[in-house]
Amino acid sequence: MADVNRGNRPLSPHLQIYRPQMTSMSSIMVRITGIASMGAAFLIVWWLIAASTSESAFNVIDGLLRSWFGDLLLLAATWALFYHVLGRLRHVIWDFGYSLDVPTSEKMALGMFGGATLLTLIVALVF
Repeated sequence: MADVNRGNRPLSPHLQIYRPQMTSMSSIMVRITGIASMGAAFLIVWWLIAASTSESAFNVIDGLLRSWFGDLLLLAATWALFYHVLGRLRHVIWDFGYSLDVPTSEKMALGMFGGATLLTLIVALVF
């Protein structure tokens, strides 16, 4: 049998000592915003189905979406959608072989946060 000396082997980096990079955080955020966008799509489908079924069902979901909480939820969903789109665009750029160096990737990650926020503010002000 192989001599397995588990006590003296180094452990892999743990979350407590690992310093997350901007690129990894933006990649995680793309996944989170994808899930959030799916939740927002569920709310919109619920609204459409309620509109086609009964007035009381429609009033429930319409009341939720027109409340201050609904406004906040839809604003967050708008930001999530824009962030996710910008993240997918970043991956298309990477697929073509551009901007693969670390400094440019970090600037693109910061640009995604800023771009999604700017686009969301434009949509909020226009609509």
